[in-house]
Amino acid sequence: MDSRFWWPILLALAMASAGVRSQSTDALGFLSIDCGIESGSSYVDPISNISYVSDAGFIDTGVNRNISVAYVGEVRARRYLTLRAFPNGTRNCYIIRSPAVARGSKYLLRAWFFYGNYDGLNGQPQSFDLHLGVNYWDRVNVITAESSYRAETIAVATARYLSVCLVNTGAGTPFISGIDVRPLRDGLYPAANAWRSLVMFNRWNMGEESDFVRYPADPIDRVWSPWNSSPSNWSNVSTNSTVQNFPQDFFAVPSVVMQSAVTPINSSILVITWDPLPGDVNQFFPILHISEIVDLSGTNQSRQMNIYVNGIPANTVTPPYLVADAIYGEVPLVSFPSYNLSLEASSNSTLPPILNAFELYTTMSNTSVPSDAGDVDAMTLIKERYRIQRNWMGDPCSPSAFVWDGLNCTYRLSNPPRVTALNLSASGLTGEITNSVASLSALRYLDLSYNNLTGSIPDDLANISSLKLLDLTGNQLNGSVPLSLLEMSQNGLLTLRLDGNPHLCNNGTSCNVMPAPKKKKISTPVIVILCIVPVLILLAVIAIVWRVRKTQGLRSGSSVDPQNGFLKQTDNSLQLENRQFTYRELQNITNNFQKILGKGGFGSVFHGRLEDSTQVAVKMLSQSSSQGTKEFLAEAQHLTRVHHRNLVSLVGYCKEVNHLALVYEFMSQGTLQDHLRGRANNGRALSWRQRLHIAIDSAQGLEYLQKGCKPPLVHRDVKSGNILLSETLEAKIADFGLSKAFLSEANSHISTAVVGTPGYLDPEYYNTFQLSEKSDVYSYGVVLLELITGLPPIVPGTENVLLAQWVLQRLARGNIEDVVDPKLEGEYDINCAWKCADIALKCTAQRSQQRPTMTEVLMQLKESLELENSHYNTVNTVTRSENLYSEVSDVSLNSVPEIGVSRMTEITGPTAR
Repeated sequence: MDSRFWWPILLALAMASAGVRSQSTDALGFLSIDCGIESGSSYVDPISNISYVSDAGFIDTGVNRNISVAYVGEVRARRYLTLRAFPNGTRNCYIIRSPAVARGSKYLLRAWFFYGNYDGLNGQPQSFDLHLGVNYWDRVNVITAESSYRAETIAVATARYLSVCLVNTGAGTPFISGIDVRPLRDGLYPAANAWRSLVMFNRWNMGEESDFVRYPADPIDRVWSPWNSSPSNWSNVSTNSTVQNFPQDFFAVPSVVMQSAVTPINSSILVITWDPLPGDVNQFFPILHISEIVDLSGTNQSRQMNIYVNGIPANTVTPPYLVADAIYGEVPLVSFPSYNLSLEASSNSTLPPILNAFELYTTMSNTSVPSDAGDVDAMTLIKERYRIQRNWMGDPCSPSAFVWDGLNCTYRLSNPPRVTALNLSASGLTGEITNSVASLSALRYLDLSYNNLTGSIPDDLANISSLKLLDLTGNQLNGSVPLSLLEMSQNGLLTLRLDGNPHLCNNGTSCNVMPAPKKKKISTPVIVILCIVPVLILLAVIAIVWRVRKTQGLRSGSSVDPQNGFLKQTDNSLQLENRQFTYRELQNITNNFQKILGKGGFGSVFHGRLEDSTQVAVKMLSQSSSQGTKEFLAEAQHLTRVHHRNLVSLVGYCKEVNHLALVYEFMSQGTLQDHLRGRANNGRALSWRQRLHIAIDSAQGLEYLQKGCKPPLVHRDVKSGNILLSETLEAKIADFGLSKAFLSEANSHISTAVVGTPGYLDPEYYNTFQLSEKSDVYSYGVVLLELITGLPPIVPGTENVLLAQWVLQRLARGNIEDVVDPKLEGEYDINCAWKCADIALKCTAQRSQQRPTMTEVLMQLKESLELENSHYNTVNTVTRSENLYSEVSDVSLNSVPEIGVSRMTEITGPTAR
């Protein structure tokens, strides 16, 4: 965190200067948590009259710590004297429930951090992540021992609780000093809603250079920082008159903030600029608070100003006298590498512009879906009932990287994640089986074996219709086995394991005799034979392969060119793999380069035929190409070592002084891009099943590059134009000229110049120059969105919105039909489409660590294909028997404004001029 999180220790003095006493904050619904103080303790701050409580009632992990004695004398805020640290566990969460939180209500949520050398490491730099529920909120970067930090968000509670989680990223032990929860009127900050939270960049009181404003001066306890970076040509103006708010005002800025302002001297323009730091995604919500605080009545003066964002007109405003007005947007600004926001006096204005206050927010992506509310409640009760000491913190299933130990979950975008397996075997459980288990209505596997459970088996377990396995082995259960469970077992619907419960009886009359089937012993000689035979076979195969390769190597007489690493043919035999062509041969093969298949940055691609009539594509390096020998060699070298059915195969190459060319297999159906844009020769739209197969083929090719290549290879230019289709529409990835190999398998990132295609380019790679395998995952996610929507990566229109942002905006309305390509005419499975959209949006997460691996993507896509196949078979059966067809109207695919899909992590403060 940078300037926006800097928080001086003089807050208490600022509030004292306000000189106002207020009612008890409990009556206002305020919740102020002091982390690290003794359980059950509380106090009221004598200056602000804010009540503080211990955090012990909101979390059961972590350890209380005191700051170093050396910093105690410098701290004015009592809550900074203690903190709670989390040396154990990856994710530790505070759970804030009602009455402080109501589902659907809007809240200002704030977290405070003061290090104070509590661990004696003397301010060694460290960082950790902060999550709001299942969504990434911010990163806390601790630089010095004496600095304090805060993170703030405006969010709508989507459940009956709020969850604040600290995530260990391996760069230091997470800790926290305090948490504030402030209820907001629903109409405040309209850009914050159920699918988007606002994250505060900073909030400035313009015209004030020293004092902070907070509660009680601001009834909802926002922190207004003084703007202390005014340039010399700015002037501060102020008034003692009260500045009123409009009825149903969207921001309710307090009068004390609006009573001061800045205005330029000898200038008609006022400019504020800011730049995102590398690694951040620039999605901003600026809010300008403007009021005329100079009485212009009886004068010939007037004030009117035009507002511009990066030179683009945004609004024209005449400030109302002593009334707070605001200029804002409900969608973020169009992405820019840097920002300038200017207020310019209009032509009929005699006075320069004025600005009273300025708020700047970024967005928190709410794309991660929390677990089913019923499952969350059930798992929470199970945790409390058995006092389970595991990593059971936060949401049970979401995000998938933090799923609770012993749980398996299913993930579908159209529905919240569900708990499908619960394994509490040998977990020291005592007492009866809680009925909360039966509330897990999607449960398929339940293992409570080898505990000390007593009492009877609940009848409600039979109500879990999806249950396939119930293992109660090795407990102290008694009473009768529910008849419904026995019937399910006898009918083959349920595997029921009850062995090892000596007091358990069948229907209360005869003790249960359902021993687990005994395993047959395998004799020692058999084991020896089973082990030795495969080893002997393997050794024989290795010996044969070695001899064959050795013989082939001697016979071919090939050697390695030390300049480029290619195999050179030293005899007259023609081998399709790595064959070296002469330029004259290429002329013959292509009929003197007669038929052009396409053009790219490398040059033109020509159709050709080999001596045996095999069709090939010949890519010739143009003399005027922006790419050159380096890219030519890179592509040739990569293609000589990658061999996969979903990667275009290299047939050979030409390397003469003035002629460089690559010859690779011919893909008769051209590029995926041509098919999606309607430029393919057949003119027919790809069906949904064809698109799924293309998506899977492409994913298999990328997974091979990441997992099958040693060392791994990053393509760096994955796009629909580089995915080629065979006659049967089998997809293969092409164009490896920009590919980059990792130096070793252990490296997860490499620093390199940014290359790629706009719209497909990983924003994290673009901002940090750090390339990773997840860079290809991002680009692939864009391709998958193209397959779903039929649209290009940058949606054409007045704002040129990125496709991922366009899709997210539409999906927020809950209707997948608004996203899927209308050319499909509704012929697809809805659940399959939702799942594919979910996969694509996860791939295009702004931070690489939030993206799945290609292996995970491939697994999810194959599940999607199963859904589609099931739907396809069902529809075809109905169509054949009843000739029924459903019609789906076309969906308008007009461009929509961008919405944020991620938030900023670190950013420098705005400057003024």
